[in-house]
Amino acid sequence: MKRVTVFSDLRRIGDDMVTAIGMGTWGIGGYESPDYSRDKESVEALRYGLELGINLIDTAEFYGAGHSEELVGEAVKEFEREEVFIISKVWPTHFGYEEAKKAARASAKRLGTYIDLYLLHWPGDSWERIKKTLHALEELVDEGLIRYIGVSNFDLELLKRSQEEMRKYEIVANEVKYSLRDRWPETSGLLDYMKREEIALIAYTPLEKGSLARNECLAEIGKKYGKTAAQVALNYLIWEENVIAIPKAGSKAHLEENFGAMGWRLSEEDRGKARGCV
Repeated sequence: MKRVTVFSDLRRIGDDMVTAIGMGTWGIGGYESPDYSRDKESVEALRYGLELGINLIDTAEFYGAGHSEELVGEAVKEFEREEVFIISKVWPTHFGYEEAKKAARASAKRLGTYIDLYLLHWPGDSWERIKKTLHALEELVDEGLIRYIGVSNFDLELLKRSQEEMRKYEIVANEVKYSLRDRWPETSGLLDYMKREEIALIAYTPLEKGSLARNECLAEIGKKYGKTAAQVALNYLIWEENVIAIPKAGSKAHLEENFGAMGWRLSEEDRGKARGCV
């Protein structure tokens, strides 16, 4: 089995250490329905990311109607399982005590392995169903099907409410949209609260679908560090000690560029300039 040589730029999720840059899989294997046309390329890209030393992969049952999870499962087969950290998510239509358990088991089956971090993908429209789902996930931790519990797209109030509902385990992560262009976790107080509580903030769409990678102002800042605009945009996020960014693992070239966002830091002055670029 292959080993994952983990890079030194690490973040804590529960008792585990993961790379500050992970691999997002939205669109890999399809969007709202399966797309098998690029399976081989997608699996090879994920494996390449692991070989580089990126040890976190983010997926969900909703991505490609589960096909994304199948591709992740195929990609990690060649590697020591305990060296890879897999995140998946339950869609709100599967919230509820029995429904969430069934969904988690289906995700684990597609992955071919246990799930390190299982998230409630969106809040949905029922607090009662959120509560039942959280309690179901605590039992799944006891069963060993999942290792940690988290949420996604929860604002500060709902995160606090969910924390209070936990009976046995803690919420260790909240995955939200966060980028230089969309800094609401900073302005809402969510980021500061999560730092105090030692909850990982997992930032999705960190490059705003590639638009920040084409930002000339960020590229100019990057020249000082020998880095690209995309690397500056990602480094801005992981400058925070509890933030993990998960840009899409679309190609080997993108993975190399994403990897290069780690291992250095923008100065506070340049970080302020980066805010002014968008």
